[in-house]
This record gives sequence, structure tokens and C-alpha cells, in this order.
Amino acid sequence: MSTLTNGSVEIHYEDHGGDGRPVVLIHGWPLSGKSWSNQVPALRDAGYRVVTYDRRGFGESGKPGEASSYDYDTLTSDLDALMTELDLRDASLVGFSMGGGEVARYIDNVGEERLHSVVYAAAVPPCLKKDDEHPDGALTDDDVRGMQEQLAQDPPAFFDDFTTNFFSAGGELKVTEDERQEAIALAAQADVHAAVQCIASWVEDFTGGLRKSTVPTLVIHGDGDGIVPLEVSGQRTAQVVDGAELHVVSDGPHGINVSHKDEFTSALLEFLAR
Repeated sequence: MSTLTNGSVEIHYEDHGGDGRPVVLIHGWPLSGKSWSNQVPALRDAGYRVVTYDRRGFGESGKPGEASSYDYDTLTSDLDALMTELDLRDASLVGFSMGGGEVARYIDNVGEERLHSVVYAAAVPPCLKKDDEHPDGALTDDDVRGMQEQLAQDPPAFFDDFTTNFFSAGGELKVTEDERQEAIALAAQADVHAAVQCIASWVEDFTGGLRKSTVPTLVIHGDGDGIVPLEVSGQRTAQVVDGAELHVVSDGPHGINVSHKDEFTSALLEFLAR
């Protein structure tokens, strides 16, 4: 187990080794770096230096509770601390779901000096918020508050329902029940306050970081994603980032790195090899 400290918060990370270019895998909500278990061995076997970490408040990282903000500037400062601590250069950032926000905000706040390429996987950019400025978004303020209240009132029930939607497309669960239970177990490690506050961060606007992006970019998204709809996020991210490649996983739910792990990993390896 390895940790670094950003301010007063300990961030748990795992450096899985490899002599090649660094690949940093950024997990989705409400999971941890362990959610990349299907990709880490393949990337390591391909020679990449694979690094995973747990977002503050999740997995084995510190749980600062109300002492911390969980907006994306704060969350991205943890990624920046990791990149600096390990002196990762010519790196590829792979952000799944909420993790895609850290990728876009990293480019916006820090820049691309350390980057080789980036991947947005079922990711929240450009902006999930639905209001007068974003009429085609997915989540209203009432939607956000409703989810926060439901989670705070009954975390186990919320995570049970959420993971079912997470891995379903067309009303059908696309993973085994064991795989869904593994996700629930990872979610159970999350600090509830952190998880609740992160829901509000999902609707931040990441367009600025996408527009600044110049490195090679892959967008991979399931066309059956019921959590972060392809039409709202993946397709638009591919349109905003100049030269981005869009890979659509047919019948893919939100959790495509598990449900369609072979296709997902193959597309990722092919992109990283360029």
C-alpha cells in the first residue's frame, strides 16, 4: 500500500509497475481503483506503467468528511499531487465516468505538459447539468438533490439500485451478479458524506478543459448507458475535442469496462499504442 499526502488528506495509490509509458486509471463513483481489475493486468502485460488511485473519501484514501470540499478543483488537485509525487511524464490519463471530470479539469487547471494522451470512458464531460444554459443536459438541480437525499437516507439501498442501473442496458443486467456485488462492496467503502457531495460535482461544466485539449483523445461510451447518456456526454465530448476518436460500445451499459471488458480493453490498448 502506498500513500501520498495532499494537504492533510492521504491518497491511496498503487503503482503496478511496468517500464513503459505511465497510464493513470481514474475510477468512477462510488468505486475505487480496484474497479480497474479487468484492465490493470492487460496494460501491465503490454509494458505500460499502470497507476491507480482512490479518490479522496473513497476506497482506502483518507475520509476527511466535512473538512474537505469535493468539487473538481479539489479532486483534481489530488491527481496533480499524484502526477507530481511520482513524476509521471508522457502519461496517458484514463478517466471513467466521474474520473473523466478530473481528466478535463486537469487539462484546464494544470495543462498538458506531462500528458501523452487522454481517454474519456463513459465520462461525465462536457456537462451533465440541465438548466436554461444547458437545455440538453441530463440532470436538473432537483435531480441532484433527490439523489443526495436518497443516498444519505439509505446508502445500501441506494447503491443496490445504482449498481443495477450501472450495469444494465435495455432493461437487462450485462454483468454477473457476482460482478455487481463486487461493485457494491467497493461502494460500501465510500464515506457517505463524500459520496453525497460528489453527486453535486457531476454537473460541473468541463467544456473549458475539453477546448484546451490538444493531445490524442479517445472517447469510449456505451450506447445503452442509463447513468451518463451517450448523447449527452460521449458524443458531445468527441465533438468538442478537436480530432477526438469516438468508440461506441453496442448495447453497452455505463460499466462497460466490466460488462464489455474485452472490447473495452482492446480499444484502450489499440489507442495507447499509437
